[in-house]
Amino acid sequence: MKSLPHDRSFLLCQGERLGSPTELFIESIDRWMGALVMDDMASEGGTGGNVESVAYAKEAGIVAGFLAIERLVGRFFPSCTLDLEIHEGDEISVGDRILSISGPSSSVLCCERVLLNVLGRMSGIATETADWVMDSGEIGIACTRKTSWGLLDKWAVHLGGGLTHRLSKQDSPMIKENDLAVITKEKGDLKSSIRFALASINEKNASFIILEVTTQGQAVYAARVWSEIQRERERSEPLVILLDNMGPEECGKTDSALRDCGLRHWCILEGSGGIKREMLDSWVSDSGVDVISTSEVNLSAKTLDISMMIGGI
Repeated sequence: MKSLPHDRSFLLCQGERLGSPTELFIESIDRWMGALVMDDMASEGGTGGNVESVAYAKEAGIVAGFLAIERLVGRFFPSCTLDLEIHEGDEISVGDRILSISGPSSSVLCCERVLLNVLGRMSGIATETADWVMDSGEIGIACTRKTSWGLLDKWAVHLGGGLTHRLSKQDSPMIKENDLAVITKEKGDLKSSIRFALASINEKNASFIILEVTTQGQAVYAARVWSEIQRERERSEPLVILLDNMGPEECGKTDSALRDCGLRHWCILEGSGGIKREMLDSWVSDSGVDVISTSEVNLSAKTLDISMMIGGI
């Protein structure tokens, strides 16, 4: 798979292997963990004798959520001790021990459900993403900003081998159909709007720009305009052209048209819109795109079945 700007995981964690969470990610984790604890009315009781509870896998998958549950236990259940027995992003099989948590029985029992909700949901997303990646050949699989748990969803997608895509509206400019519609009211026609929008992009943001189009003609025109802008600026960043709801065959024709015009190297083609996992074979064989973006990897993921038992398995 070619290197794609859709991987923004470095904005969430930095360092070796999975690294340490950035301030951006820590703040997001703390907001989500705080909300989940409040909704569950869980509190640090700190009473009762000490117990140990072990989490183990009841189905196979990819484990995700350790960064979040470390913050959960550390901030809201400080009388408990968390022991992670595998690494985040590891594959797990039925019966595998994942972690243990020990401390006063009241605190362990209060923490248990929130911890399992986080671990199960994020592991489910990582597992679903890994299945998409396995079926997608050389095409990258990216999530979208349609998330339930924001950056937590995106981190889980990353752990499953997928691409986070942009983390927020401010992360990278995306010129959508509605943006062009607003500009067209002033400029008079779509081509002028595309040229104006692309020319307005600041050079410091040019490494990851997304333009949404709905036809082959729009894609070819945008690539031509972008190539002119890049030559004038003596730059060579490719433009991400998002082919919205065009389907694999029409995307394939667009890929061919760009190659025929000598413009394909100026763009990264992103297929998006209503893509299901069962469609991947035709996307791999016919589309010519570099990456697929879909909310299916996180919004349709099934929670991975993980259980906890006091005293171990």
